This record gives sequence, C-alpha cells and structure tokens, in this order.
Amino acid sequence: MSTPPRDLVGVGIGPFNLSLAALAHPLPGLSTAFYDRSPRFTWHPGLLLDDATVQVPFLADLVTLADPTSPWTFLNHLRARDRLYPFYFAEHFHIRRTEYDAYCRWVADRLPALHFGHRVDTVRWSPERALFEVGLTRLDPEGRAASADRVHARHLVLGVGTEPRVPEPLRPLAEAPGVPVIHSDDYLAHRDTLLAAGHITVVGTGQSGAEVFLDLLRHRPVGRERLHWIGRTGAFAPMEYSKLGLEHFTPDHTRYFHALPEPVRDRLVPAQWQLHKAIDAGTVAAIHDELYRRTLHGGWPDTVLTPAVHVRTAGRLGPGRIELHLEHTVQRTRTRLTTDAVVLATGHRPRPLDHLLAPLDPHLRRDHAGRLRVDAHFRLDLDPSVTGGVYVQNAELHTHGVGAPDLGLAAWRSAVILNHLTGRQAYPQPARTAFTTFGLHPRTAQVPPARRAVRLTPPADGT
Repeated sequence: MSTPPRDLVGVGIGPFNLSLAALAHPLPGLSTAFYDRSPRFTWHPGLLLDDATVQVPFLADLVTLADPTSPWTFLNHLRARDRLYPFYFAEHFHIRRTEYDAYCRWVADRLPALHFGHRVDTVRWSPERALFEVGLTRLDPEGRAASADRVHARHLVLGVGTEPRVPEPLRPLAEAPGVPVIHSDDYLAHRDTLLAAGHITVVGTGQSGAEVFLDLLRHRPVGRERLHWIGRTGAFAPMEYSKLGLEHFTPDHTRYFHALPEPVRDRLVPAQWQLHKAIDAGTVAAIHDELYRRTLHGGWPDTVLTPAVHVRTAGRLGPGRIELHLEHTVQRTRTRLTTDAVVLATGHRPRPLDHLLAPLDPHLRRDHAGRLRVDAHFRLDLDPSVTGGVYVQNAELHTHGVGAPDLGLAAWRSAVILNHLTGRQAYPQPARTAFTTFGLHPRTAQVPPARRAVRLTPPADGT
C-alpha cells in the first residue's frame, strides 16, 4: 500500500529544518517528514572546540522566539538533563557550541518526523496528482545505497545547508590525498597531525580562522609557535555587535531588505560583511591576551598575523612542504610562503540546488543573475501551473539579507513558513521587532509639526 502524501516534506536536517520540524510537530492535522543522508544529526563537528561559543544568545534556540512554551526549548532541554540550576548560576547568555550541538541532538532524537540515512535524489512535480514526487535512496550504516523509495508531498522545504568553500588556487592540494591542506570544518579530526607539523598557516580572517589560530597557539610551545595567519579582509575586524547593529537580524530588517530592488540588495550584502563575517570581540581579546602572555619573559612569539593578503597560487615543494604565492591587496606586493600545513578557514557556500531541482527547472523563475527568486514567505517563485510550494532555508541571502544564515532568525522563519503553508496564524508574529525604522514609508512617515509655544494667560486677578 502506498503511503498517503505528506503535507510537507523537508530535504536536509540541519538546525533550520530541525526548527521547522519542532514547530510543525504540535500542529494538528499537519503531516510532515524530513530526510537527511547523514546517519544522525551533526552540526559542524570539526569546529566543536571546548571554549567556542554560539554567536547568538541561548534564547535563539530552535523554537523560543516563535513559541517559548514549546517542549523543544533549550531551557526544557536543560530541565530534562537536570541542569537548570547549574546553568542558572553559570550566567551564560551565550552557550558553548558543544552544548548547542547536544541540545539539537536531544531534539532530533525525539521528533518522529525525522528520517536519517535517506538521500533525496530528485524532486519533480506531478501535474496529474498535483503533488511533488520525491525520489529517495535508503542508505545502510556505511552510507551505501540499500533500497529506493518514493514519497509524495503537497509542499517541500529545502534546508540542505552549506558546504566548505575552498579557494580555487588551493583546491588541487585540498583534494589530493595525504596533503595537509584541510578545511576548518575538519579541523578537530586532524588537529593532532597539524600540531605535529613544523609550520602551520591559517587562511581566513573570520570567526573560524580566529578560533583555529587561537587553538593552535595555545597548544604550541612558547617561542616555537611557528604560525602564520592571513586573510583577505583589511583587518582582523571585530564583529559588529552593538545593540542597534544587532537589529539587522530582526524580521523588520529582513522585510525591509526583501522589498529593495535587486541591484541595491546585491550592493548591500557585501558592504555588511562585518555584521556576520568578522570575529567575535571576545575571541580577538583572547588571541591578544595569549600573544601578550608569551612576551612576559622577553621576546616575541614566532607568529605572523597579516590581513589584506590572498593566495594567488599554491603548489607542493617535495613531500610535506607547501608553497603559497601571496599578494597584498593594498600594497600590491607579492611574496612566497613555505609551510608544512594549511588550514582553510575560508567559510562556506550554499550547497547547490540545481541538480536536485533540475526536473522543476522549467517552472522556476530566476532573477537577472540567474539566481532563484524567493518571495517574502521564503517560497521559490514558480509558475502558476505548480500549485504546491517549495520553501527554502538559508538559500536566500540574495533576497533576504544577512539574517538568512543567522541562527537567531531560525524560529521566526520557520513560523513564517508554517503560517503561510497552513493558511492560518499558527504562530502569531509580532508587529514590530526593532527600535530602528529601516527605510522611509511615504504614506506614514511624515515629519511631525513643530510644537507651538504654550502661552499661559494670567488669571484676571493678576495673581
């Protein structure tokens, strides 16, 4: 017997689709299923360093900002683990990354709609059934194909996440077996090998680069650190973390950004890099403190920290040696750096959707740059012949701005999707979320009239 169609099928189970699954779980009459090829929930395991914290407060968990009464809150996770009082006295507004990962795994282990060990191969629209057909491959514990399956859905949500970005000059080395050029996503798995190398270079001046550099520095002997840290940005810049600056990660700013013309949005995203691609100020301070500590007995640590540098080309110099050809983006000077190992803290890029969506391509509408158009409800723009919706999570930076990859907007975006999909306010939304008013609204934004001076008329008796 064929399985009845689902109301919603999710592709990928990262934090964003996990948030959607958690908020969908209590809604009556809503049938959902989420699939991921991994055997279990994982969240950047190579960067779960002991002291690394999540860059959003613990209230920005999977559900709280949409429904603080949900059983899937971080605080309820603490209660289930009998850890509420220790957390209360610890006074941690920003929790450790390992703790966030444990919380997500706690939720994932308890939601019945999640199906790990399933690879989604294709999705296509069936006009005869007015449903999406989702082709699946069930994987065995070793990740090998075991059996094929197919499910039908009225709507889809794509949360396939990101993949490591490797600069083209370093791609051949990163893909070659046995060459110690690794992405920071795999850092912990290779840390012992890296620490045994004579000289290490970290490429990338964002948060991951800072965390990797600090961890390597702490594990190298004083005076024999032999570390280089380089990156394209013009400075080892701190994250913009002022209270009004953080209002760029509100629904108010997201709606404002989505309404801007496409060329304006394209100019704005790179200009706002310090809102989401810089370094947490605490990490910057910890690096400086560690470097300073190593000067207490005289001398300077054997480290070189140089911003505004990019790698032009790279190659091998015999077994175990790597040569990087560098260029300073301001001076326009060039040099060569010989190193024994390279960590690429060069960020992530959205995992391509083209292969998955190929059968839907004739129905998809794109912008002038060929990117998928995404409406205000996080739904792909499809021609009217497709009556189902395809929603996306963290694939809309070009349409919704810097909040797209931010964990703090996960619950809100999930609520928007569920409200639109169900046609009701399953999760009521606040009318206003920021003190900042983004943009002028000609029909309502008027300069208030000047306040007239009040003239007090003395009483008739002159008192």
